[in-house]
Amino acid sequence: MAILVTGSAGHLGEALVRRLREDGRHVIGLDIKASPFTDLVGSIADEGFVRDAMSGVTGVIHSATLHKPHVATHTKREFVETNVAGTVALLEAATLHRVRSFVFTSTTSAFGAALSPAPGEPAAWIDETVAPVPKNIYGATKIAAEGMCELVARKDGLPVVVLRTSRFFPEDDDNAGVRAAYDTANMQANELLYRRADIEDIVAAHLLALERAPALGFGRYIVSSTTPFTRDDVAALRRDAPSVVRRLYPEVDALYAARGWRLLPSLDRVYDSSLATRDLGWTPKRDFAFVLECLRRGEDFRSDMARAIGKKGYHDAVFEEGPYPVS
Repeated sequence: MAILVTGSAGHLGEALVRRLREDGRHVIGLDIKASPFTDLVGSIADEGFVRDAMSGVTGVIHSATLHKPHVATHTKREFVETNVAGTVALLEAATLHRVRSFVFTSTTSAFGAALSPAPGEPAAWIDETVAPVPKNIYGATKIAAEGMCELVARKDGLPVVVLRTSRFFPEDDDNAGVRAAYDTANMQANELLYRRADIEDIVAAHLLALERAPALGFGRYIVSSTTPFTRDDVAALRRDAPSVVRRLYPEVDALYAARGWRLLPSLDRVYDSSLATRDLGWTPKRDFAFVLECLRRGEDFRSDMARAIGKKGYHDAVFEEGPYPVS
C-alpha cells in the first residue's frame, strides 16, 4: 500500500513526502537527485526503472518535471524526454501494476498567452474552460503530458487527476522590475489575491486528488488560493486593482503601511479554483484574508512547511541577475 512520489528532491515532492511520512503512510520518493526524501534515484524516462519502482504501489503523485526556470538552460528535446516521455512511462507502468489512482502536477503557466489580455482589456478570468495557448516549451510539454493522462484514463481505465498549480515556490520573482519594486514577502502576499497558494495547501489538494481519483475517473483542476474577486471585478482589477482590494478589505492600507508594503496597481488575471473546491473538497487555508490576519498579529503568513523547505533553486549554478536565467 505504497504511495510513489516523483520529484521528491524538489519543493513539492519534498513537501508531499514530509506530509505522507507524518501521516504514517508508506511513501517512496523517486528523483534523479539524491536527497533525504528520495528512496529511489533514477530517471522517470527510464522505462525499466519506472516499472520496477511501481511494484507494490497503489497511488502515484507525479510532480517531477523540468520547470519554466529550465527553459534557458535545457533543450526542447530534454523537456520532451522528461515532461512527456517520463510521464508516459509512469502512466504505462501504473496501468500495468493496476495502480488505484494517479495524480499529475501540471501548471497554470500552461495557459500561456491566455493569461495576458491586450492593453485596455479586462483581467483574464482563468478557469478550466479557458483554452491554453502555451508560449514556451515548458507549457507545451505540460499540456502534452496532460493529454496523455486523459488518454490513458479514457482508454486504459487508470484513474487520473491533473492539477494545474499556481505559484507556490519561495524564490524571488524572475522579473527584475518586480524585485526592485516589491520585497519577496510583499509580492507573494499580493499574489495570494489571484495567482499563488501556500505549499501546504497545494499538498492538501494533491492528497485529496489521490483519494478522489477512483470516483472521478479523470479530472483537471486549477489549484490556487481562493480569490476574493468575482467576474464582475475584472475590468476594475485591470484598471485600478487597489480600489477593488480596499473595497473588500478596508484595513489593508494601514496593515500594509506598517510593513512598508504596496498593492499591485493592476492585475492581468485571476485564477478561479472553485471547481477543485467543489469536486475535491479542497479549501485552502492561506488566502489574502489570512495574510491580513497575520499582519495584525505580527506573524509570518507562510506555513511551517513552507519555512521548513525553504528555497531550493532550480540550478546548481548561481546567477547574478536573478534566481534563474530568463530565455
